[in-house]
Amino acid sequence: MPDSHLPSVDELLSIAVNALGGSERQGQITMTQAVQRAIDEEEHLAVQAGTGTGKSLAYLVPSVRHAMDTDKTVVISTATIALQRQLVDRDLPRLAEALGKELPHEPSFSILKGRRNYLCRYKATAGWPEDDEQDQLFDPREVSATGRMVQRIQEWAEETETGDRDELVPGVSEQAWRQFSVSAQECLGATRCPSGAECFAELARSKAGEVDVVVTNHALLAIDAMSDMSVLPEHDLVVVDEAHELVDRVTSVVTGELSEGSVSLAVRRVGRLIEQPIADQLLEAGEDLKALLAAAPAGRVDELPEVLGLTLALLRDTSARCLTALGPRGGDKDDPDKAGQRKAAFTALDEVHDTAVRMLEAYGHASEADRAEVVWLDAGTDRRPPTLRVAPLTVGGMLRERLFGDRTVVLTSATLALGGTFDGLARQWGLGDGKGEWQGIDVGSPFDHPRAGILYVAKHLPQPGRDGLPQAYLDEIAELIEAAGGRTLGLFSSMRAAKAATEALRERLDVPLLCQGDDSTMLLVKQFAEDEATCLFGTLSLWQGVDVPGPALRLVIIDRVPFPRPDDPLTSARQRHVAAKGGNGFMTVAATHAALLLAQGTGRLLRSQHDKGVIAVLDPRLATARYSGFLLGSLPPFWRTTDPAIPRAALKRLSAEG
Repeated sequence: MPDSHLPSVDELLSIAVNALGGSERQGQITMTQAVQRAIDEEEHLAVQAGTGTGKSLAYLVPSVRHAMDTDKTVVISTATIALQRQLVDRDLPRLAEALGKELPHEPSFSILKGRRNYLCRYKATAGWPEDDEQDQLFDPREVSATGRMVQRIQEWAEETETGDRDELVPGVSEQAWRQFSVSAQECLGATRCPSGAECFAELARSKAGEVDVVVTNHALLAIDAMSDMSVLPEHDLVVVDEAHELVDRVTSVVTGELSEGSVSLAVRRVGRLIEQPIADQLLEAGEDLKALLAAAPAGRVDELPEVLGLTLALLRDTSARCLTALGPRGGDKDDPDKAGQRKAAFTALDEVHDTAVRMLEAYGHASEADRAEVVWLDAGTDRRPPTLRVAPLTVGGMLRERLFGDRTVVLTSATLALGGTFDGLARQWGLGDGKGEWQGIDVGSPFDHPRAGILYVAKHLPQPGRDGLPQAYLDEIAELIEAAGGRTLGLFSSMRAAKAATEALRERLDVPLLCQGDDSTMLLVKQFAEDEATCLFGTLSLWQGVDVPGPALRLVIIDRVPFPRPDDPLTSARQRHVAAKGGNGFMTVAATHAALLLAQGTGRLLRSQHDKGVIAVLDPRLATARYSGFLLGSLPPFWRTTDPAIPRAALKRLSAEG
């Protein structure tokens, strides 16, 4: 039964803010009240809260109160490890201490990750099918480096209390970690595994079921919602932070893939468990796939070629025969080693079989509007073979049914209202236009954007082409950086453009110029933040992942409006699908994608109340194109100009101030 004696969220927020040495912010108060209202009315809520609002506290206070009120766990989902760590290591401990005396007990919390993130005690001590690709064994440097990592993991395994991979510092390669971890599908289960009683993943899940707040990630949230396996504890409230990334993360979880690697892994896993002639049939089908993918052009596969259809059918049928030959699932209860090998074989075979079925079922629809999934070939690299992928054209229906169906969901981010409305992202989430089903609210930002920042669009420059950065762009970048005295974050639409700009300008500028890829991104950002004269150029991860308050960052340069590549298989297929259903594919998909990234990129400039500076967008389309109003309406209200003299003068003044 709800506890009417609990303090109100307004009281709890005031106590928390005072205890943490902060000051009340109207946006934070408004958001806290909106979250509480959504909980009370069991209504979904989208909240745009600009940097500096204090949105973590604004949703944590009503979440903790709800957990106390109902004795149910609340789930907080994030997109990045950095925010997970901030919540678990800083925000929640301080909040728990601040509110402990006001509530029936001090709020408790834990972090829960996918099973692959935890060391598997049984796999670490017992024989287990090898994951390694055979061709990886021929580079002695790689083998020795992996061997040293394996030894470190073995030593760490003796002393760790959580088995959480993130505790391993420095980190280890995926190849080394795979030898000590299992996926949820491969796991024997706590009751059948000899190490089940001391399993790190099970201990983490058990703890999650006993606490008030569980912090997880979008991928695990999607797995819990989309599959029949219950990963998260029972809950009736989810807060999705960094909600602008939800659709992409869910899409990644439900994307299937087939390659020579996935088929050969299934063949190795099934190994000696079935008769060799049956396994050889799957091996031969895998060889057919390898030859076919090596010769096929990369990109979308809109119509099913006869030879591909035959190959997929062969993979489907031969993997089905292997599954039948393995016998009933759950056998070998008295032989854990054999059970582990069989479970691993079932998992690999299921992936090949089910993905082949999905790909075959992606075709044969009467019209483009009826198509549900898209298949495409991803070209290989020196280290990775060509891969055939399949993904849904929309995840909205899945989210509507599996995530939003029987719980209250609060979605928040600094960038949700694109073009000034929440409707675009709401449709992607599957919420549509249902009245009374969800509400959207923008609580603003504590920053005075028109006074603190200038948005300069270089209207006089030529439109960007496909042949790299025009000389006029390089000249513009150089002049802006010279005016700023360094202190520049360059956000480029491709790594090729970032590297080209770096090479062209290193000789020309007398300030240090770093480029993503020179070192780990984390170290580059640290170096950039510590030396005010330094500039950092990079691509996608920097658009969303950089938090550098203070005078080290006075200028953000964006080379072009970040539309998805025209040949990107998934976004182009989604765009065409929307058009086939009578919508505007460009605005719904491409422009929405660009608006989201632009809003994230421009959000790098102001990270604290005292920050000032310039955002320079070199692409004149932001000022001249018919869709520019939609893009500009997605950005914070910076003071805008197309006059090149104004940002240069402002940057020189800021540089003189230090």
